[in-house]
Amino acid sequence: MELATGALPNIITKLGDLLIGEYNLQKGVKGEIRFLRSDLESMQSALKKISDTPREQLDIQDKIWARDLRELSYDIEDSIDTFMVRDTANESSKLHGIKKFVDRSVSLFRKAKTRHGIATEITEIKSRVVEVHERHRRYEVNIVTDKHATPTVDTRFLARYTKITELVGIDKARDELITKIVKEEYQASMQQGKIISIVGFGGLGKTTLANAVYEKVKAQFVCCAFVSVSQTPDLKKVFKGILYQLDKEIYQKINEQQLDEGQLINELREFLQPKRYFIVIDDVWDISVWTMIKCSLPDNDAGYIVITTTRISDVAEKIGGAYKLKPLSLDNSRKLLYRRIFGNENTDNNEEMEKCPNDELSEVSDRILKKCAGVPLAIITVASLLTCKARNKIEWYNVYNSLGTGLENSLDVENMRKILSFSYYDLPSHLRTCLLYLSLFPEDYKIEKDRLIWMWIAEGFIQCEKQGKSLFELGESYFNDLINRSMIQPIYDSDTDLICECCTHDMVLDLICSVSYEENFVTILNGMNHGCRPYKIRRLSIQSCNEDHATTSAAWSLQQVRSVVVYPSAVSPVPAIRSFRVLRVLDLQDYDLSQGYCLKHLGNLFHLKYLGLCGTKIEHVPEEIENIRFLQTLDVRHNRIADLPRTVVQLKHLMCLRFHGFARVPRGIGSLTNLRHLEYLLIDNCTVYILEELGQLTELRLLRIIFFGHEWIGKLLGCLDKMQKIQSLYGSLCTSPDQRNIGGLDAWVAPRQLRVLDTIEICWFSALPLWMNPSHLTDLHSLSIAVRELQLTDLEILGSLPALRYLNLEVHHEDLRTPGGYIIGVGSFRCLVYFMVRGIAGPLVFQQGAMMRLRTLLFDLSVREVREIIRSNGCIVLGLGNLTSLQKVRVWLDSEGASDEEVKELKDALRHAIKIHPNHPCLDGLSDNEADEQLKNWEKDI
Repeated sequence: MELATGALPNIITKLGDLLIGEYNLQKGVKGEIRFLRSDLESMQSALKKISDTPREQLDIQDKIWARDLRELSYDIEDSIDTFMVRDTANESSKLHGIKKFVDRSVSLFRKAKTRHGIATEITEIKSRVVEVHERHRRYEVNIVTDKHATPTVDTRFLARYTKITELVGIDKARDELITKIVKEEYQASMQQGKIISIVGFGGLGKTTLANAVYEKVKAQFVCCAFVSVSQTPDLKKVFKGILYQLDKEIYQKINEQQLDEGQLINELREFLQPKRYFIVIDDVWDISVWTMIKCSLPDNDAGYIVITTTRISDVAEKIGGAYKLKPLSLDNSRKLLYRRIFGNENTDNNEEMEKCPNDELSEVSDRILKKCAGVPLAIITVASLLTCKARNKIEWYNVYNSLGTGLENSLDVENMRKILSFSYYDLPSHLRTCLLYLSLFPEDYKIEKDRLIWMWIAEGFIQCEKQGKSLFELGESYFNDLINRSMIQPIYDSDTDLICECCTHDMVLDLICSVSYEENFVTILNGMNHGCRPYKIRRLSIQSCNEDHATTSAAWSLQQVRSVVVYPSAVSPVPAIRSFRVLRVLDLQDYDLSQGYCLKHLGNLFHLKYLGLCGTKIEHVPEEIENIRFLQTLDVRHNRIADLPRTVVQLKHLMCLRFHGFARVPRGIGSLTNLRHLEYLLIDNCTVYILEELGQLTELRLLRIIFFGHEWIGKLLGCLDKMQKIQSLYGSLCTSPDQRNIGGLDAWVAPRQLRVLDTIEICWFSALPLWMNPSHLTDLHSLSIAVRELQLTDLEILGSLPALRYLNLEVHHEDLRTPGGYIIGVGSFRCLVYFMVRGIAGPLVFQQGAMMRLRTLLFDLSVREVREIIRSNGCIVLGLGNLTSLQKVRVWLDSEGASDEEVKELKDALRHAIKIHPNHPCLDGLSDNEADEQLKNWEKDI
C-alpha cells in the first residue's frame, strides 16, 4: 500500500480475490468487478507518477484528482472488507439439532442479503469511479521522473551513526562552551551557579553539543540529569525524569504517590539544595515552560550548571547566557560528508579526511555543501542520498540541482523542508508510507521497533512474504532502510549495541506531519492549531487533547478511521469503541483504562488487526475478543492479567501474542499455527499440557517461556525439534538455579538462523554443543548459556562467532581446573559488547587486539588462584588495559583459602589495574574509598 495511491494496491488484489474466491457472486457483478479492476489499475499507474513528484511541482488539478481518488480508494476498500467480513462470519458450530438447522438457515439468508448488498455497492462504486474520471478528463499525468532501485541495507551506517553525528566538528564548540561556563562561574562573585542557553536552527546540533559538554564535565558534579522538554511538554514527566536520574530511590517513592507539579518541584528543590548539580534541559520552546522548570532548580552555595537548548532566540535571551551555535565550517562539513559516504575508504588523517577521494566529485561536493550551509542534519541527509547514487558527476549534479535554494540564503524551516523533502521523495513509495506513519507518534517519543513493524503489517504496508522472508523480517528491512537513509534515528540497546527503538528528528517529524496533514494521512490532536480538521479522519493520534477537541469530536466522522493511537497525556475522553467501523489498529499503550474506559464493544471491531493494550492497567481481556477474527497482534504486556480468555484460541490469524509472564494461556494454543512471536508462555502444574501443543507452532520465530519447576524442561526438546524457523529463544526458571535441568537440551540442534539463545536459567549443557560454531551460526548475536565443562578450545570457538555481541556464560568447575587460565586471543570476539562469565576455572587473560568493542566486563576471581601472579609481577596480569573500549568492570571475589592480607593485596592490585586503564572504567560506579565496602558485598554474593 502506498500513500499517493491510497488503498489502490490493496483494492486491486481484493477485487481479484472476489473474482476467484468462494463468494458465489452473480455474473453481472463479476463483470462490474473486472471493469473496476482494469480501470483502477490504469489510475494506479498515473497516481504512481504523482507519488514520485514533490507536491510543489504538481499541477493543482492533478493534486485535486489524486486527493479525490485516494479518498475514494479508502472507501472502496472499506466496503470490500466489510463484505468479506460478513460473508466469512463464523457459523455457530456449537449448536446441534433443530437449533443448528435454524441458525444455518438464518446464516444462509444473511449471506444472500450480504451478496445482494455487495452487488449494489459495486454498482455505486463504479459510478463514483467514473465520476472522478470524468472530472479529471484524463488518467495520464505528464510528469517525468527519474527513480532508481532501492538500495540494500548498509550495515556500516548503523555502526558509524553515533560517531559521525556526535564527533565531527563538535570538539571546538564543546571546549569553547566549557571554557565559557567555567570562566564565568568562577569569576562571578555573587552568583554560585551558571545558566547557559544554546540556541540554533533545528538540525544544527544543539543537543549533540549539550551532550558532549555533559559527558565531558559531569564527573565534577555530585548529581546530574539530562532531560528533553519538546514542543508540547508534560512537566510532570520532565520533573520525574530529572528525579529518576538523580536518585532512583526517591523516584520510586514519589512515583507511588499522586504528586502534582508543585509537589514535584518541592521534592526537586529539597534534593538539590545542598548539592553541586549539573542539569541539561533540552529543546525548550516556551519561556513559561522554562519558568516552571527553573522553580525546581534552586540557587545554592554548592554551585550548579544548567544548560538549555532552544531554537528560539527570544527564549534563549530570556533564559540567559545565550550561546549561538554556529554551522559547521566548510572543512568540518567536508569531513562529515566524506566520512558518511566513503567511510573506511578514507584515511584517519585529518588532512586527508577533508579531501574527496574521488577528484571528479570535489567540485560538486563543495556546491552541495554550500547549499547545506553547515547544518549537520542537512549534510547527513544529502550524504545518505549520495551513497545510493553512482559515483559520477552526472548523478551528483542531479542531486545538487534538485536541492533548489536549499539553506544558501536563510536558515528557515521552509528551506530545510526542501532538503528533507527531496530525501523524502527519493524514498521508494512503500518506505514513504512507512515513514509517514511515524507522524502518529509525538515529538521525542521512543518508538519500539517491534511495535512499529507489527503496526505497519496491520495497516497493510507490508503485504507479501517474499524471498524467504516473513512479513516481520520484511518490515525489519524497511526499518533498517529508513535508518540507512537518516530518516529515523536509531536508539541502541546498551548491552548488545543493537537497535531496539527509534525516534524521529524534529525537522523530519515536522516534514512528515506537514505531508500527513496535506494528504489527510494522519490527524494529530496535540493541543496545537493545525487548521481545520478533515471531515473523514483516516488515522487519529490523540496526544494531548483540550476541551475544544472534546466538544467538537462529536461532529467528526470516525467511521472511516483505520488507526487510533492514544497517549497517556491525552486528558480528554477517548472516543468510544462503537464510534469506529473499519478500525485496523487500536493502540492504547500506557493509557490508564482503569478509570472507566469501556472495552465492552471490542468484539465489534471486526476489521481490527492490531490491539495494543500494554500497560493499560486492565485485569482481564474481554471474552468478546473471539469476534475479532482477523486480529494479527495482541499486546497485553505489563498488566495484572491472571489468565488469557479461552476464546483467544479462536484467533486463527494471530501472528504476535505478547502478554505478562505469569498469565496462563488456555488449552488449544496449538491451533494458532500462524503465530510468529509468543511471549511469555508459562509452564506449571496447571499448564504443562501446553508443551504437547507447542510443537504445532512451527512458524514461531520468537519464544519466551517460563518454567515453574525443572521437571518439565526436558519436554521442551521435542518441541524445539519441530520449530525449524525459531530465531530467538528465551527461557526462565522461577525456582532455585540449583534445580536447573542437566543435559536436557544436549540433543537439540539449533537452526542456522538463530539470533538469540538464552537458556542459562533453565538448563546445563553438558558441553558446548557441536553446532555452536561460526559456520553454523552466522547471525547469533546474544548468547546466555550454562555449560558444565568448558575447554580452552571452546572459548576460541565462541570467540569466532561472527555476530556475537552479548555473552553471558556460566561454567561448572568444581572438578575442573585450568591453572594457566583462559587466554582471549588476538582478533577474538570482534563484535562483543557485553561479557559476563561466572564459575570459570582460572583467571581470564586478554591479549592485545582481543574484544576490541567490549564495554562491560563482569567476572569472578579467586584470590587463591591469582595471588602467585600478583607476587611475581606486582599487579594483576589480566590484560585489562588491552580492552580498548572498556567502560565498566565488575568483579566477584572468592576469598576462600586466602588470608586477609592476600585479599587486600588483590583488591589493591585490582583497583590499580582499573586506575591505569586509558579509559578509566568505573568499578561499578564507585570511588576508591567505597570500593572496599563494595568488594565485601561482592564476596557475600559468591
